Amino acid sequence: MTRAQAVLAWAGLAVVLGGPLVVAATSPLLAWRDPVYIAAGLAGVVALALLLVQPLLAGGLLPGLPMARGRRVHRRVGGVLVAAVAVHVGGLWLTSPPDVIDALSFASPTPFSAWGVIAMWALFGAAIIALLRRRLRPRVFRLAHTVLVAIVVIGSVVHAVQIVGTMGTVSKAVLCALVVAGFLKVVADLRVWRAFPRRKA
Repeated sequence: MTRAQAVLAWAGLAVVLGGPLVVAATSPLLAWRDPVYIAAGLAGVVALALLLVQPLLAGGLLPGLPMARGRRVHRRVGGVLVAAVAVHVGGLWLTSPPDVIDALSFASPTPFSAWGVIAMWALFGAAIIALLRRRLRPRVFRLAHTVLVAIVVIGSVVHAVQIVGTMGTVSKAVLCALVVAGFLKVVADLRVWRAFPRRKA
């Protein structure tokens, strides 16, 4: 990849990641909302954006970040992703504890809440698996981490799509589509299915 191509790739990624955040931050739906609610909402947008970055780092697809270096950054970004989700949920808790309790107990009348909770617990599971990586066999780690991340991606995308909120329709659709495409691309490139045990003939 030439230097010009690398610059274009990073610029395109910045637009895709920053676009939904700018749209959400300037949404008229945030008028008269308190800062905690706004911070919680934007943290959710940041978390969704990082779901696009993570597979690109793990697969060594970002210019200047080959696979080994990309995976080191991937681990750090994973911590930021968990923190963003914690801020998202914590902020919503401070704003309206009953709504968060309903969501966590799967009693909320809004279907997107359940998908968000499923994605959250899967993310925490993927993070714990990553912390235990050195104690696990590579196949076990790869299989468990990939399955949990797949749940995170599906749950997060469905959660975001079902919410009629501050994210713009087009920017949200583009980001969600790229999150799914990025995950599938890296799973295919790394041939993750080789971690699954083969059936005996």
